[in-house]
Amino acid sequence: MKLLNGKKGVIFGVANSYSIAWAVAQMFHQHGARLAFNFATERLEKNVKKLTESLDGSITLPCDVSDDEAIKRFFEQLDQHGFEELDFLIHSVAYAQREDLGRSFSQTSREGFRVAHDISAYSLTAVVQAAGDRLKKQSSVVTMSYLGAERVVPNYNVMGVAKSALESSVRYLAAELGDRQIRINAISAGPVNTLSARGISEFLDLQKHFAERAPMKRNVTLEEIAGATLFLCSDFSTGISGEVLHVDNGFHIMAM
Repeated sequence: MKLLNGKKGVIFGVANSYSIAWAVAQMFHQHGARLAFNFATERLEKNVKKLTESLDGSITLPCDVSDDEAIKRFFEQLDQHGFEELDFLIHSVAYAQREDLGRSFSQTSREGFRVAHDISAYSLTAVVQAAGDRLKKQSSVVTMSYLGAERVVPNYNVMGVAKSALESSVRYLAAELGDRQIRINAISAGPVNTLSARGISEFLDLQKHFAERAPMKRNVTLEEIAGATLFLCSDFSTGISGEVLHVDNGFHIMAM
């Protein structure tokens, strides 16, 4: 059974084959979706296109989510490729300056705080705003978060604060767009070894701690995160909006 057969949507955030966004893309393609992708810089263009061209019918265009004009052009170009109406939008974008992740939170620079919130949090609102009426009735928007939005995670620092803003944005957007039957949710995934995760000091120790203390005694997989995203974009989740779905083998329920 193909849960997204005949549906079309956009996936923001594919960087390489280890990206959560790429795992989502592969699963969505297997379930019949036609996909559009962005690349943020010329440096990423070749790598992203090499991946996405393996998915029949997909389109990949430039879009820096920190640039409103670039976002506007991206959606206008999508219109020319048959993406005038969207069934889903996946936001898997996060960035903080390495130096701000490598020092204590109290030493976060003003510019570092701005950059982390602009790219990791505000960009969700920016792409939803630009998508506008292209988002169909019963369409689904999903963004990627992490437990550091709710609790202090060592070395996550300003990114945790940005993820808190992202999750709050999900609730406000869900409340606003619900009358159009557009649902917006977040997935709070357990730690996976992505390019951005490697920027967190002692990340491998974090994964080890997670596997030892999660009720299921293991780390979450990219496929499990992609599967939860598929559910939230399928017709089986039409009653769910404004939710933060934890896909972390139960780690978030543990107190000690």
